[in-house]
Amino acid sequence: MFRKRLLLLALLAATVTAPGLATASGPATDMKAGANSAMVPKELVGAWTLVSCDNVYPDGHRVELYGPNPQGMWLIDAQGDYMMQMVRAKRMPFAANDKSKGTPDEYRAAAMDSNAHFGHVSADATMMHSEILHASYPNWDGKSGDTSYSINGDELTYRVAKPSSGAAEGAHGEVVWRRVRS
Repeated sequence: MFRKRLLLLALLAATVTAPGLATASGPATDMKAGANSAMVPKELVGAWTLVSCDNVYPDGHRVELYGPNPQGMWLIDAQGDYMMQMVRAKRMPFAANDKSKGTPDEYRAAAMDSNAHFGHVSADATMMHSEILHASYPNWDGKSGDTSYSINGDELTYRVAKPSSGAAEGAHGEVVWRRVRS
């Protein structure tokens, strides 16, 4: 049942775009110039589930940012519009059962245990360009960047040169996604 829901979400992402995003009939006015003219390789389009999201240090050790079994979804449509969310599999609920009445520790855990953003992505054979429109981490709103990526079978891996998670100098992020197949 979960797999069917994922496939439905992927189909919706490939056919429907949010207001203000590019559509098959042309670019939206609030997107950066040139973003919609960039290519979106067909191999990127679809639904992806999160395998890992780690900071990798110069000595080779890794820190799992969302724990040992992170969960997440990355949906990319044919125009390159995307939405992504990552979460720690086991998260601490708020004791008050009210989002507006969390403790400082509960708010911190909620912020550190999840990451969501949406925007536009384009790529060539080895480099991916992303433009974040809005993110759960507000410092990323409007940011863009390039990163190397590779696809090996049903797994896509990309590298984040300078993680925003407080990683020590010299560390980089590594994110692995697995394609959702029917």
